[in-house]
Amino acid sequence: MPETKARPKVLVADDERVIADTLAIILNQSGFEARAVYSGEKAVESAKEWSPDMLISDVIMTDLNGIDAAIKIRSFLPSCKILLFSGQAATADLLDRARVQGHEFEILAKPVHPQDLLARLRA
Repeated sequence: MPETKARPKVLVADDERVIADTLAIILNQSGFEARAVYSGEKAVESAKEWSPDMLISDVIMTDLNGIDAAIKIRSFLPSCKILLFSGQAATADLLDRARVQGHEFEILAKPVHPQDLLARLRA
């Protein structure tokens, strides 16, 4: 039975539940199949089970930061598009550390406007 891929699957990870849920609602209403999780660890677990096409993750989270979660997810889903966002200055240090290890990620500043996010995802 051939698998039909209807809408791109997007996993949204943010420890601020209202942000994760709001982004998932916007994405679901905009032609994506989106799910929200509230930690970096949950993002990795969910990505293993669900195999999303894209990950949108906050960088600064309490358990596993978004960059480390993205690195783990990319290790088993190399074609997963990853978009990070952050409202904190500490992000620059984490991104620099990831770059030294050979990882590049696109990043948006919080607050992110839904139209900007949708434009990046559709690019």
